[in-house]
Amino acid sequence: MKKTIFSRYDKSKIGELPKVLFEGRIVVVLTDSEAQKAVDYLLSQPILGVDTETRPSFKKGKINKVALLQVSSHEVCFLFRLNQLGISPAVKRLLEDRKVPKIGLSWHDDLNMLHKAGDFEAGNFIDLQDHVREVGVEDLSLQKLYANFFGQKISKRERLTNWEADILLEKQKQYAATDAWACIMLYEELMRLEQTGDYELIKVIDDVQRNSA
Repeated sequence: MKKTIFSRYDKSKIGELPKVLFEGRIVVVLTDSEAQKAVDYLLSQPILGVDTETRPSFKKGKINKVALLQVSSHEVCFLFRLNQLGISPAVKRLLEDRKVPKIGLSWHDDLNMLHKAGDFEAGNFIDLQDHVREVGVEDLSLQKLYANFFGQKISKRERLTNWEADILLEKQKQYAATDAWACIMLYEELMRLEQTGDYELIKVIDDVQRNSA
């Protein structure tokens, strides 16, 4: 039976979906020695999911530096606290690695923010937004994409919390890890559908398109 996906997913339906959470191990990284061990593990994996978090600013024109870099395998997610660690030698080695594919969403923006924290040459990164249109999907948000491809909801409740807090709350850790891990899941499913053609795309026409037709 072919998977049904939509060119645009109805956001109003997301609230009805079951919630998905990363169920693997979450490790907070605070020092360069911890980062060295984390990076050694991560670069031994076949694929990684990546994301960042920044403390929200409610003042016009003020943008904070990246506070957290989360990098996940299928089983373990490491949370690099860049507000304490910075772009350490180990973090730089991870960001510059050209062997292991690292999957992000709107990752071009994240890279621009990371470059403000330190100098590095970006390695092997893949942005999901560059690929979803290949199967006819127009949505670009992680929440809509995950709902569309898997019928599950990624909660965004923790997005505007303080990512520079002395100690991250468990809900923050879970949120951050889920976002990074979900990028792996989406990419692998996207590649499967492209290779097998095992999907049916339903073209959704919104009011703007309908009026202009």
